[in-house]
Amino acid sequence: MTDRPVTVRPATLDDADRIAALFTDEGYPAAGSTIVARIERFAAADGHVLVAEDAGELLGFVAIHLMPRFEHDDTIGRVLALVVDAGARGRGVGHDLMTAADGIAREAGAAFIEVTAAHHRPEARHLYEALGYDATVTAYLRKRL
Repeated sequence: MTDRPVTVRPATLDDADRIAALFTDEGYPAAGSTIVARIERFAAADGHVLVAEDAGELLGFVAIHLMPRFEHDDTIGRVLALVVDAGARGRGVGHDLMTAADGIAREAGAAFIEVTAAHHRPEARHLYEALGYDATVTAYLRKRL
């Protein structure tokens, strides 16, 4: 892998096995067939899955969903997953994927875009903050069902 710019494009079903491997390496076990279903589901529900590649090698992916808000008459973008191959980190791949996700949200007229960064992933938080994400917005709560 070199330091040349990567290509960001929409994911295809042919990318599913590599996305599953990246997701599994990141601690979220997934099979290629599961990722196929997720790509199809996202395509049907105002979602987007993008991949970054260099010379045909898939280096990472991002999944974003656009959704209307009820409390305002607008839409927001929500980044649900970002994974970059450990060997490609530091090359700007995550930056390129997040910039592309921002572009999708902006093109859709979204009021803003949000992302959740786990506390045990400080490098991800640093990336998001460097891209202009506001780390002081911490009203996110979750309950397991």
